[in-house]
Amino acid sequence: MQVTSSAFAEGGSIPAKYTCDGGDVSPPLAWSGAPAETKAVALTVLDPDARDFVHWLAANVPSGLGGDGALPEAATSKSEAGVEGRNSGGRAGWYGPCPPSGEHRYVFTVYALPERPDLQPGFSRDELTQAIDGKVLASGTLTARYRR
Repeated sequence: MQVTSSAFAEGGSIPAKYTCDGGDVSPPLAWSGAPAETKAVALTVLDPDARDFVHWLAANVPSGLGGDGALPEAATSKSEAGVEGRNSGGRAGWYGPCPPSGEHRYVFTVYALPERPDLQPGFSRDELTQAIDGKVLASGTLTARYRR
């Protein structure tokens, strides 16, 4: 699967608008190449430079036929984001990049699933991992950077 954003390129810098230094709005994302049998999509955004700090978890993200789809800018806390999990800041939804020092990487991963995972709002990363374990049809990543 291919994951893209109209706001930044693979390996590029995340604009401040999507971080704690700006409006802290969730960035636009799109994905394609999901298998035809895809019935659900899940999303994780992790910072591997901060021990996999969770910036966003979402499941049952609405998608088109075959699982391809998109999230518009500022989708967090709206129906477009599906069911959102708890980030490392302790709340559900997007937690924009805010590295204490240096440059950090942010890995956006989209998972194509054959069924909708049964998750409640505020679910944890562990709950998502358990719900999709052995069920991922395909996945794709987009990695971007941010330096304060």
